Amino acid sequence: MAALALTQNLRFTPTPPLKTLKQHQRPNPKTLKITASSSSRLSGRKLRAAVIGGGPAGSSAAEALAAGGVETYLFERSPSTAKPCGGAIPLCMIDEFSIPLHLIDRHVTRMKIISPSNLTVDFGSKTLKSHEYIPMLRREVLDSFLRSRAQSNGAHFITGLVTDIEVPDSYSSKPYVIHHTVNNCKRSLAVDLIVGADGANSKVAKIIDAGNYSCAIAFQERIRLPDEKMEYYHNLAEMYVGDDVSPDFYAWVFPKCDHVAVGTGTVCAKQNIKVYQRGIRERVKEKIKGGKVIKVEAHPIPEHPRPRRVRGRVALVGDAAGYVTKCSGEGIYFAAKSGKMCGEAIVKASEGGEKMVSEEDLKREYLREWDKKYVNTFRFLDLLQRVFYGSDVGREALVELCGDEYVQRMTFDSYLYKKLASGHRWDDLKMVLNTFGTFMRCKVVGREMEALRL
Repeated sequence: MAALALTQNLRFTPTPPLKTLKQHQRPNPKTLKITASSSSRLSGRKLRAAVIGGGPAGSSAAEALAAGGVETYLFERSPSTAKPCGGAIPLCMIDEFSIPLHLIDRHVTRMKIISPSNLTVDFGSKTLKSHEYIPMLRREVLDSFLRSRAQSNGAHFITGLVTDIEVPDSYSSKPYVIHHTVNNCKRSLAVDLIVGADGANSKVAKIIDAGNYSCAIAFQERIRLPDEKMEYYHNLAEMYVGDDVSPDFYAWVFPKCDHVAVGTGTVCAKQNIKVYQRGIRERVKEKIKGGKVIKVEAHPIPEHPRPRRVRGRVALVGDAAGYVTKCSGEGIYFAAKSGKMCGEAIVKASEGGEKMVSEEDLKREYLREWDKKYVNTFRFLDLLQRVFYGSDVGREALVELCGDEYVQRMTFDSYLYKKLASGHRWDDLKMVLNTFGTFMRCKVVGREMEALRL
């Protein structure tokens, strides 16, 4: 019990955003005195949190923290850039995250899925309801909006590069010290906890030894098309599968405000990503003829959650945690959702910023709730990717199955509303039987295609 009485409060006063600090106001982490054990009440101040990374995950976490009473600092090294991304979000995200409709570039109501043998299936034209669509937007637009909203809720925004983090001893309530540069000037900030939202190559994850994971690489070109070509993609998105465009994923053509995003991704053959990009360009060459490349982008994408996503008073969210789904490669919604859930969990555990939080609090309020809600979704999509994306036989089967209206309805219900759709038992049984039948037929197609290659 005597240990609990030692050094019980963190003595530093809340500070304004660093970019407005005078020299004498800057926090000096070496003189901070700790006087509070984990989960004890804070005296004379609020819990202080740093969110590192200003994408959907970090901005959503910062907004939830600041709105809930936690003194919040949001770090982003380059607000003018954004992660390369197809830009599709589920319909439920608009209401859940209050996304203004004017941010949406395109309302996609039709999808085409094209197999290795060029079997084409229209996906959605008959199964989407009148009010349903897939929103398409640009990440730079969404990210800027979410950061601004976090600031309006009280988060202090810092445009700076985090260079190092001092981590206190295990089970210590001493502060984390974030060393960073702002306009080439070195700065330091002491905080009670950290939310790592700094992407697949997360510095925060490395510092807390969160463990490694395999990454895919996504590569895309933004291409501005002539008006008549762009009209074709007015409300249409396309997905292509085949060894020519990716050995283990799909390629895409997604419409934006005044251009299309043409790209592909792979895990097992990252060194050949430009070969696969040439493959998708070849598949769509007539549709993009006359187009001008206005931007080329590439970025790593995590393939599964990290072994450790909470350590000490540090929690990982979004790509830093590995929250990108297999099969669809979707990450925007799960990034924003994990950030929001983590922020709200910290607010709850700290009683509105009044108490210190511990690793156990973060695991209980954030990690267990996240896994309970989404772990089965991630496992199911992992299974689908392994079954359907590993060979051209599987890809032919996937496209053929997508022609079934029941499969389409179940897919859209799961994607648009972010929950595994519950179907009818008899229809589910028929879908399983159809899957086996499709694989049998597609083995024949696969042999015929091999014969043509020879």
